[in-house]
Amino acid sequence: MDRTDTTAIFSAIVAAPWGAVGIRTEPGFVRELTYLPKHFPEKDPTDALAERAAVQVQRYLVEPDFVFDLPLMTVGSEFQRRVWDAIRTIPRGEVRTYGQVAKFIRSAPRAVGQACGANWYPLVIPCHRVTATGGLGGFARNDDDTGFHLGVKRWLLAHEHVPGYL
Repeated sequence: MDRTDTTAIFSAIVAAPWGAVGIRTEPGFVRELTYLPKHFPEKDPTDALAERAAVQVQRYLVEPDFVFDLPLMTVGSEFQRRVWDAIRTIPRGEVRTYGQVAKFIRSAPRAVGQACGANWYPLVIPCHRVTATGGLGGFARNDDDTGFHLGVKRWLLAHEHVPGYL
């Protein structure tokens, strides 16, 4: 599949400092946001909701205090949604460890990490604000040998003025 075919699954693609953010919508809901590497071209929104999401992503990339207001499709298990709800309470400029989130929701750090990796709405549900006790931790349930996702996490934490990532 070439890049043109790949971009067809997105309702919009917004440029970002690390590459881009792909936006998928379905009638009435944002279905997914995903981090994309630099080789993905920008794509104009295909519908009003994709336009709304694209504008909000662009605002966040300029203003780290921007608060998203998007209709998100309900996805994930009940447990994942509990983790994501807890993560949404982490203020901009702060982080929590997987263990702290786990203690808050009465679970285990590894399960919290798995729920973070299953997040369909990065930026809106800021899993980048969850780190390991001794450092950055993982991100987006994967990282290939390029370190792309960890690079995105570092950029986001610096953008939000988290001490140690400036």
